[in-house]
Amino acid sequence: MFDNCFPFSAVLGQERIKMALILNLINPYIGGVLISGEKGTAKSTLVRGLSAVVDYVEVVGLPLNVTEDRLIGSIDIKKAIRDGEKKFEEGILYKAHKQILYVDEINLLSEHIVNILLEVLSTGTNIVEREGISYSHPSDFILVGSMNPEEGILRPQLLDKFGLYVEAKGETDIDNRIEIIKRFLDYERNPLEFYLKWEKENRAVQSLIDRGRTIIKDIKVKDEDYNFAVDLSRQGNCSGNRAEIILIETAKAIAAFNQRCYVTQEDIRDAASYVLPHRVRESITAEEMEEFSDDNMMEENNVKKEDYEEYRDNYDSNKESLEEIINTETKEETLKESIEDIIPIAQDISINMEFGKKTSNKGSGKRSKVKTDSHKGRYVRYRLPKGRVSDIAFDATFRIAAFNQKNRNKGELAVCIKPQDIREKVREKHTGATILFAVDASGSMGARRRMGAVKGAVLSLLKDAYQKRDSIGIITFRKDRAEILLNITRSVDLAEKCLRKLPTGGKTPLAAGLYTCYQILKADKIKNPDPLQYLIIVSDGKANVPFKTENPLEDAFILGEKIRNEGIKTMVIDTEKNYIEYGFAKELAKKMNGEYIKISQLSKNDVETSVKSLLNIN
Repeated sequence: MFDNCFPFSAVLGQERIKMALILNLINPYIGGVLISGEKGTAKSTLVRGLSAVVDYVEVVGLPLNVTEDRLIGSIDIKKAIRDGEKKFEEGILYKAHKQILYVDEINLLSEHIVNILLEVLSTGTNIVEREGISYSHPSDFILVGSMNPEEGILRPQLLDKFGLYVEAKGETDIDNRIEIIKRFLDYERNPLEFYLKWEKENRAVQSLIDRGRTIIKDIKVKDEDYNFAVDLSRQGNCSGNRAEIILIETAKAIAAFNQRCYVTQEDIRDAASYVLPHRVRESITAEEMEEFSDDNMMEENNVKKEDYEEYRDNYDSNKESLEEIINTETKEETLKESIEDIIPIAQDISINMEFGKKTSNKGSGKRSKVKTDSHKGRYVRYRLPKGRVSDIAFDATFRIAAFNQKNRNKGELAVCIKPQDIREKVREKHTGATILFAVDASGSMGARRRMGAVKGAVLSLLKDAYQKRDSIGIITFRKDRAEILLNITRSVDLAEKCLRKLPTGGKTPLAAGLYTCYQILKADKIKNPDPLQYLIIVSDGKANVPFKTENPLEDAFILGEKIRNEGIKTMVIDTEKNYIEYGFAKELAKKMNGEYIKISQLSKNDVETSVKSLLNIN
């Protein structure tokens, strides 16, 4: 059927995108495809061209400016006005059932709409409970998204929902580029004639899809194929079990496309090139970390390899004395540098932040739910207006007026609305926070595996921050300066990679770290004036690098008070553990009017218990 779209088969190149789309039509259990690539690579053209290839699947577009009402459905205003009847009007999710739901520039989709999509993708059902309406319907669709990564990344939760991932690249061959121009100009001159020219090729593609959909029902998978899929997922360090499940489903579709009733390992390898690219996580083994740490230490201290190996050989027999040397605050401490792996804690912990009275806020996130006076946010209910109305709840207004039309003199009006009918919207949105971690990476933090335990606690807090849609950043301070390890972002994966590779060693420029935090949070406040700001400092407080004056500790206290005066909420996690304790971190917490935690025994369980106790987590 001609629908004025550029024919699917007429697109030159992009064979991997074509195959990914065909595989999803053969086996919808694959779970869709994300097409990522530069502009002008026929991403949208190929997806929209599918509608002319198969007549039993429709491509339903989801515009970026879609409202919640249009997506999930709402009350039928026409029925309410004409008949005084309350009836549900289905939205895009109803239309997309058993079809393809296509979102162009999906990385620009609003957070609220993404949350709705994630819920429906997980359950396969659209449930509507709002404005006196209780309605649900199945919504099982193939999600296809396209995006240009230059315009922003996709949320990890949504990214993982895509079964396949394909990168779109521009054509580099000159002859092919010329042919693309010719085909486009032919299409522009006469779209119908061009479509008929390629109809035979489209029918051939449809025939392959139809045969594949029939064959796939009879495909058998052997135990060794399951083992191979699991092994590939494990090598890719993929989270959860979704990767191997989709690997098998994709391999079955590839076998069906090739008219076979069995899966081969070559099918699974081919499937892995579609399934794993967006799921592979960087994996650093303990051996690699140890080697990296050793190389760093030798390079920093100009130590010969044979001398260092002799030191390593004698380590076990001299463990206790070495720990005493590490804990001794001497110049030797500033020369040692090492990298500790992350010690995971037994249970994830979270940040419970109280920022006083919850007032109207224009930020975004999930840290706390607030009512907002702006015209943005989720329309949750209506109310009688107080004073001038600027955000009319039209559906509620029409609904209330509809029941009274028979008793009103409408004249020439279709609907007579009186002032007492008018209702205004009550909107609600979640507000997030900018959470900055300032991590002491000096030599004293490397003693007794402090940094490993601290990394585990910080990573757990980072995960909680991401789940609440907070923006996060990490600052480290060591030697004579502070460094931005991770600028303000929402990527926990980036944070984990940065933390894992964070070395310890050198002096403690605490004041420099606090000053860098102050500058970052101040700049972020200018760009994003509404979100709440929170600073978590992980240190033993033993500042020994001056900043403005000759007193390093006094410099830190002055900057701490400056941060407090900016209204930034703070938490100080004190990692000091020595025979004689100075309590500098506790004093800093007092100066900043912040929360304070003292870690007495630096083990993973104690980190968890102490932080949970501080944050009132059951």
